[in-house]
Amino acid sequence: MNYHIIPVTAFAQNCSVIWCETTREAALVDPGGDAANIRQTLEQLKLKPAQILLTHGHLDHVGAAAELAAFYQVPVIGPQKLDAFLFEALPTQSRMFGLDECDPFTPDRWLEEGDSVQVGLVTLEIRHCPGHTPGHIVFFDRVGRLLISGDVIFNGGVGRTDFPQGNHHHLIEAIKTKLLPLGDDVEFIPGHGPTSTLGRERISNPFLQ
Repeated sequence: MNYHIIPVTAFAQNCSVIWCETTREAALVDPGGDAANIRQTLEQLKLKPAQILLTHGHLDHVGAAAELAAFYQVPVIGPQKLDAFLFEALPTQSRMFGLDECDPFTPDRWLEEGDSVQVGLVTLEIRHCPGHTPGHIVFFDRVGRLLISGDVIFNGGVGRTDFPQGNHHHLIEAIKTKLLPLGDDVEFIPGHGPTSTLGRERISNPFLQ
């Protein structure tokens, strides 16, 4: 699977375009804002997304999802349904974070632990990793050894848990029981900042020692 990262919003959130090298079918992950910039990048890559995938319901990850879904006429898929309250509170999140007003919306499909999503010939496995938000999920390409981790784990850090319904214990437990066992060689794209590998973070991430 190929990927291209588009930093969006004042929070430099990593919106990812992912696509199957064989079929050129693409998906857009966590389009948090700057819809025009995302569309322009997709045009440059000569890709049209077949779906929009969301790791969790925070505004900087979902802010442009409804607009782009309408533009491309594609479904919005994920996260897990425990994040429904965040989608209902998007106008409040807009005011809280000082970003453009975002109307409430409901994804076309919620995802659960054990589900999978197909992008061309690439299968993305779903892991439910609560803590940053209760319904946070990650997308894992087992064959390509690539993980899209949202705001669960970062290069040198982990997700904040001081937002509504955050839980630090649940976050660390999810990282240690669901992500690190995937393998040290797995590269991950975090929600913010540079990529890393699970092996590097297992050894050096101060939150995991």
